[in-house]
Amino acid sequence: MLDRLIGSVVKNDVFNGQGLLVIPANTELSEIHIDLIKKHNITILPHHLKVRPGASSEPQAPAPPPPGKKTNDVLVSHATEEMKDVFVRFRAGEAPTVSEMKSNLIPSIQEAIEVPTLFGLLAGLQAKDDYTFRHNIGVSVISTMIGKWLNLDSEKLQTLTLAAALHDIGKVKIEDDILNKPGKFTDEEYALMKRHTTYGHEILTARNDLPPEVPVVALQHHERLDGKGYPFGITGDKMSYFSKIVAVADVFHAMTTNRVYRGEIPFYKVLLQMKEDGFGKMDPFICNLFVHRMMEMSIGCEVLLTNQSTGSIVLVYPDDPIHPLVQVDGQFVDLRRNTQLKIERLVG
Repeated sequence: MLDRLIGSVVKNDVFNGQGLLVIPANTELSEIHIDLIKKHNITILPHHLKVRPGASSEPQAPAPPPPGKKTNDVLVSHATEEMKDVFVRFRAGEAPTVSEMKSNLIPSIQEAIEVPTLFGLLAGLQAKDDYTFRHNIGVSVISTMIGKWLNLDSEKLQTLTLAAALHDIGKVKIEDDILNKPGKFTDEEYALMKRHTTYGHEILTARNDLPPEVPVVALQHHERLDGKGYPFGITGDKMSYFSKIVAVADVFHAMTTNRVYRGEIPFYKVLLQMKEDGFGKMDPFICNLFVHRMMEMSIGCEVLLTNQSTGSIVLVYPDDPIHPLVQVDGQFVDLRRNTQLKIERLVG
């Protein structure tokens, strides 16, 4: 009877009797998920589902978004165009009002975080030929997700979204030949580029309609807990809470994005690096929360292992999310115990 659930979508996170997440919310159930439900002795009732049981087990085309509901890529692209306008107007000294940005920019960013799958999120945030602008939107989307996971209230969440969207606004004072250089910076160029933090702070503090957290984020998002960031090399106790959140989002988006001079770093290698950075460089609680939630979103995703076999992530362990349970050819492989085997990358 459980096979009739294939194609249905669960409303909420599904946990086993030990409290481990087995299936994240908004997952469309496949044969793998049905197998998990059986193995973990989980009861799924009709009111747990968004779609009534009885869907065909034949492969189905993804359902189109409901009327009026835009896809993640469309939302991010729209927000990116708005971000271009914001940059142009700041550069011309005719910056948009906070009211304008809340009406034209923030809604698309906040709607984009409702994407139900990891692939949808990463595809929407992937920078194309407009890295400078899409990066600001990507960082804002990720920061807003983190803010929701941290249970920020709606007012603080909106401030965080705005601060993250404007975190690189100081780049309006950087010459285009440096900003758009198709390659790595020289030491001199990098020194000039780092000034975008102080430029951004100057630009935003000149405004009298912004929450005080916004210019602080522009100044501090490249600082690190160990004092080895810039522009001032301050330590974590002097960094604002929002700056710590945006720092995590900024690093993740930069590392997972294709650039002219390098390809994106594989998703899991980025999370491994960020988990390590949680010991000194970035706030450990925020970093670990982000890694754990992103790994939860990867449940059901296909992965390539270091032995070149492919499988699907079926379970993420709360105490060690970076080494999940993977199903390979009908067999379960626990990466916590099989230390010689690691996830190389997501495949799709």
